[in-house]
Amino acid sequence: MTPADGPLSGRRALVTGGASGIGFAVVQELAARGAHVVVADRDRAGCEEAAMAVGGSSWAVDLLDPAAVADDRLAEALAGVDILVNNAGIQHVSPIEDFAPQDFRRIITLMLEVPFLLVRAALPGMYARGFGRIVNVSSVHGLRASPYKSAYVAAKHGLEGLSKVTALEGGAHGVTSNCVNPGYVRTPLVEKQLADQARVHGIPEAEVLERIMLTESAVKRLVEPAEVASLVAWLAGAEAAMVTGASYTMDGGWSAR
Repeated sequence: MTPADGPLSGRRALVTGGASGIGFAVVQELAARGAHVVVADRDRAGCEEAAMAVGGSSWAVDLLDPAAVADDRLAEALAGVDILVNNAGIQHVSPIEDFAPQDFRRIITLMLEVPFLLVRAALPGMYARGFGRIVNVSSVHGLRASPYKSAYVAAKHGLEGLSKVTALEGGAHGVTSNCVNPGYVRTPLVEKQLADQARVHGIPEAEVLERIMLTESAVKRLVEPAEVASLVAWLAGAEAAMVTGASYTMDGGWSAR
């Protein structure tokens, strides 16, 4: 099978945070299944390189810039998009009493308000075409909490709610909305947390993976980006037409506790 005759042939997808990590793995998988992928990322060079690698399009954008998410800009960017993958994310690790309000707002804006704005812009076209797939890259932290991550946990819990409401509103129009909930994934975002986690927990950085990140997981390893991408791509396809309003854990058993 080639992308030209793949299950997503003729579909247009947009992936935020698509230049690296989970996002780029999703870009590659959707393109391999035939979709034309728009790579959205604030890293212009990385965005263009990722798009070129899969024969897609690039949208170099800072989603925290209010002008970038104005109605007219989003209407243009989301035109013709059948598959929307809300993946862009950031992290900040700190006790609540030391958590700077501006950092809290920044995380909530990027990881909850921006997905709302993108869904809002995408739905009219999806409704008109009678098909849409919205996949929100949530986290096990959308279902469980951990200390020192108040903004991230709050944003992911909110994203879960947004996804469910979208599923209920979109069901009659051929639009599904689901969350993918991985544990810690082997990405730069996770690697950057090691020092912060060591600091707030008062342990050596070399012990963070075993004592903090993998302690609740029955499978003692990080999730690979390609594993997350395979689930996202399945949810984007026709075979998942009856799957909506769901949250799919990929956490090595963490949420089984």
